[in-house]
Amino acid sequence: MKAKNLIVGVVVVGAVLGIYFFAHHSQSGARSAVAEHGPAPDFSLPTLTGESLALSSYRGKVVLLDFWATWCTPCRDEIPRLVDLQNKYGGQGLQIIGVSMDDSADPVRDFSQKFKMNYPVVMGNAKIGALYGGVLGLPINFVIGRDGRIDSRHIGATDVAVFEKEITQQLADNAR
Repeated sequence: MKAKNLIVGVVVVGAVLGIYFFAHHSQSGARSAVAEHGPAPDFSLPTLTGESLALSSYRGKVVLLDFWATWCTPCRDEIPRLVDLQNKYGGQGLQIIGVSMDDSADPVRDFSQKFKMNYPVVMGNAKIGALYGGVLGLPINFVIGRDGRIDSRHIGATDVAVFEKEITQQLADNAR
């Protein structure tokens, strides 16, 4: 029994270290992409009502692009704070767009109503995930400036104060 527990412990520690190094490598790769302020890949995806939403139609706004899923606990914790940010800064030019990575829209519709999501939600897919560098964990968020360039990328649960600081900076820098 002790040998089995030891093996399980080694596997768990190995998995945690692997995740840490993967996340660290992904974030340092994201920093170089952010430093270049590359353009956010455009997309056209279906909303929960079946209409098409194109990222390019939000040019001129500061966009927080949130990749999430209904089954993702950190995502569920983050959504109410994103609703608050949309309420607080929407009139100043912020537009949050949720990209659900769920397999079907049904649980997303229920979730959206339950959490009173006040911003558009589109149904993502592997192609959009690949365009944004791969979505291997959730949530992943991108702050995109009014010029359509990625300002920052956040992998995993992120304190809302970080988003708020970046959003207010973008709104102030690019005020029109």
